[in-house]
Amino acid sequence: MNSFARATHVGSLLRPPRLLKARADHAAGRLDDAGLRRVEQESILVALSVQQDSGIGVHTDGEYLRTDFMSRLTEHVDGFAAQAPSLEWQSGDHAEEDSSILRLIGGKLAYRERFTDREAAFLAAHAPGPFKISIPEVTNFVVANWDPRVSGPHYPSRADIVDDLAAVLLQEAAALAEDGVRHVQIDAPCFIAFANPRILALLESEGIDARALLRRCIEADAAVVRLLRDRGVTVGMHICRGNYRGQWFNEGFYDDIAADVFGGIPVDHWLLEYDTERAGTFEPLRHVPGGVRVVLGLITTKTGELEDPDDLARRVDEAARIVPLADLAVSPQCGFASEVRGNPLTWDDQRRKLDLTVSVAQRVWGAD
Repeated sequence: MNSFARATHVGSLLRPPRLLKARADHAAGRLDDAGLRRVEQESILVALSVQQDSGIGVHTDGEYLRTDFMSRLTEHVDGFAAQAPSLEWQSGDHAEEDSSILRLIGGKLAYRERFTDREAAFLAAHAPGPFKISIPEVTNFVVANWDPRVSGPHYPSRADIVDDLAAVLLQEAAALAEDGVRHVQIDAPCFIAFANPRILALLESEGIDARALLRRCIEADAAVVRLLRDRGVTVGMHICRGNYRGQWFNEGFYDDIAADVFGGIPVDHWLLEYDTERAGTFEPLRHVPGGVRVVLGLITTKTGELEDPDDLARRVDEAARIVPLADLAVSPQCGFASEVRGNPLTWDDQRRKLDLTVSVAQRVWGAD
């Protein structure tokens, strides 16, 4: 692993107020397309500078062209309805429903046009070092975007959307490789749904074999990963429990899915949420194949509270009892803004989190 990758991040960053205002002005007709694009590009340059100054890698555009982490796909692929799913988000002391992100599947899914080309082109021209592009994976849509009333007429079962989604992702992945993108991250917050008793009960009520559906999703994701890696692209996959304004969607440990997921998807590295006890122990990492790297998401992005570096270093040592230290890295547990409004922390909090990530990596691995 190159030294820059010892301290990395998942990708999304808090949107600066100027960008949020430009988005609002554009939606209200007070700013034209060219004006919005100019603010977007200037904001991305600031985000790149922050990453370079902190020493974090691999660089991203902060997802500043997206409304949420899946929006580029849902806006450029046929088959998504205007309706949004109502998802139950958890904050520890209560749960609340919110339907302001994501879109339900309401027609046949079909690739219409590129959805990461602008991101890739701008980063290729301006990133001060290696950069990555993130794409979602099929499990997200299987769990969160299917509804029997809206989606059912086109896809009678959740499982029925897998092949069409896989075809979309394969086409975009091939285009990214053709663009010359060398790092792709696949975001998979809904794998943990298959360890979540609430979701498992829902699938059972629909007559779905949850384990069979999980394995079908894994096969689809593995095909995307193999295509990318065969074309020289380094591929990471990020697993968390959802990330929405400091809240989470899924509960469950890696133990219940580790053998299938870690053993079935041939990525170069995993980026895994491990900031709270909700993630469980490091024991499931024994299912990660030898030589595959693990990025430990030990630093929370859900609050601005700063972790103790001594505790973080001890946790890396603990994980190293299962995965060789040479195959480990550290990161925040998820993005800082998986949707446009972001998590409840400040720009300064975000910078301190990035700096902490780098300092812990330097402490553990030195100049490596």
